[in-house]
Amino acid sequence: MVGTGTPASCTSAAFVAAVAKGGVITFSCGPDPLTIELDETAKIVNDTGPSIVIDGGGKITLSGRGQRRILYQNTCDEAQKYTTSHCQDQDHPRLSIQNLTFVDGSSKGDTTEGGGGGAVFVRGGRVKIIGSRFFHNVCDDVGPDVGGAAVRVLSQSENKPVYVVQSTFGGSEALGNVCSNGGGLSSIGVSYTVINSLFSHNRAIGRGANPAREGTPGGGSGGAIYNDGNTFTLTLDGTLIEDNHAKEGGGAIFFVSNDKTGSLVIRNSVLRRNPNEGFSTPGYPGIFVIAKEDPTVEGSTLVP
Repeated sequence: MVGTGTPASCTSAAFVAAVAKGGVITFSCGPDPLTIELDETAKIVNDTGPSIVIDGGGKITLSGRGQRRILYQNTCDEAQKYTTSHCQDQDHPRLSIQNLTFVDGSSKGDTTEGGGGGAVFVRGGRVKIIGSRFFHNVCDDVGPDVGGAAVRVLSQSENKPVYVVQSTFGGSEALGNVCSNGGGLSSIGVSYTVINSLFSHNRAIGRGANPAREGTPGGGSGGAIYNDGNTFTLTLDGTLIEDNHAKEGGGAIFFVSNDKTGSLVIRNSVLRRNPNEGFSTPGYPGIFVIAKEDPTVEGSTLVP
């Protein structure tokens, strides 16, 4: 529990301590919505699960104040405790992020695990995101593979998907998330299942793509979502992706399965007004895709 019933009791220190303790974390901060401005990044300790739930009840906003990442989980970070001999593929901690708003997170200059994840960074275990919102988060402006102004995920257990449900990334020009790649979501070799969610006004602002063209710093792909790696799947269902932008490729989605074993599935979704300044896949507006076959598109609208 964070807080003792009053807004004043819901401090940065109280939240950081609760996350380090683990278990089910809720908030007792009074009846009104509250923003907690963080003085340090909250970090999961890997032996405090196996299940960790952070539930804001729809009232709590966590702010990185434009200075720091908000939430961090990494099974391969010794400082957060090793719990297995195979940190890159273990089934815990199992983190559930629920009914929270993340604003003004920043991982700029943080090169841990390749950087990215302005609001939330996860390597290892499992993570799911339910009923949450991500506004005005940032990560590094350039770099060929750095990404995920809102969320960056690596090394999920048994290659199981990250579920993102009824969540919002951006929503207006002032609230969009911005990074070199993947304004909303980013990953390497990780699958996502995104259900009933909104991505809008997110931007990929890097320059030079991946691998970086000679004389450029690289990046600029996947305005909303950036997925790279080998075998993984991105599934969208009931999701709206609109008004995102990429400096290079895939104004909405950059999906590259390097060995062409990955799959992109779009069901009951709308993708519109997601321009890019560089490249996209013909017939799939807003998308650049390399996969084992053409994307599966069912009951969906894809328009420029």
